[in-house]
Amino acid sequence: MTQVLITVDELAEAMLSDRPPVVLDVRWQLGDDRGHEHYRDGHLPGAVFVDLDAELADPPSPERGRHPLPDLNAMQAAASRWGIDNTSRVVVYDDIGNLAAARAWWLLRWAGLAEVLMLDGGLGAWRDAGFRLSRGDATPRAGSVALRGGQMPVADIDEVAATDALVLDARAVERFRGEVEPVDPRAGHIPGAVSAPTAANLDGNQRFRSKEELRDRFTALGVRDGDPVITYCGSGVNAAHQVAALEIAGFDGATLFPGSWSQWSSDPERPAATGE
Repeated sequence: MTQVLITVDELAEAMLSDRPPVVLDVRWQLGDDRGHEHYRDGHLPGAVFVDLDAELADPPSPERGRHPLPDLNAMQAAASRWGIDNTSRVVVYDDIGNLAAARAWWLLRWAGLAEVLMLDGGLGAWRDAGFRLSRGDATPRAGSVALRGGQMPVADIDEVAATDALVLDARAVERFRGEVEPVDPRAGHIPGAVSAPTAANLDGNQRFRSKEELRDRFTALGVRDGDPVITYCGSGVNAAHQVAALEIAGFDGATLFPGSWSQWSSDPERPAATGE
């Protein structure tokens, strides 16, 4: 199984090694556009700020959703600015249990990087361990990475509509039920999907639950070894966290639906279910 997480102590040791990782700060949250400001107020030493909206997605559209997969050439240019080479180790983090940073983890894996890890517990774990923070903006050296794309499974909207796979909805349960819908055109969920909020992947310290706990969680939701699973959320961000949690649990190969509910609900021809 590919390693998904790195602990604070492991990262601190790696930073002092002869092959320090590229560290990316992916501070982003729905309804809060001040990620760069939060980063400048305090971040891991040497970490580079990544703008999720601008660098980890193409511009939004009803046809593709709120966070379409980015153009590969644009992403390669961004990854080079962050200081990434083909052989780089990369560590990503945020301050919300990696719910945003998982987007960078998944995209860089999709783009062909072999060693991409999430800092378990994120900024809070680093701070709680007593390690120092830096302020302002880091200035990374230029990298020379060559990305190739297509290295993680992806489903488009028609494939999701026709699938026999288990479809997991990573949004909060009230959005799944159609009780509220704060951002997308219609409330509800993809017919046949199962509610599996990403918040349940984490413990009270914003760390991923153990492999055993996650495996029990997904097994109860109907996940079985070798059977196909598709994950979606509002716009393809939290769904990447679900892919990571499934991988930690030992269920490899989950497929991401990047357009997610933002794309599905924008098409009036697509049915929407409500309730459980």
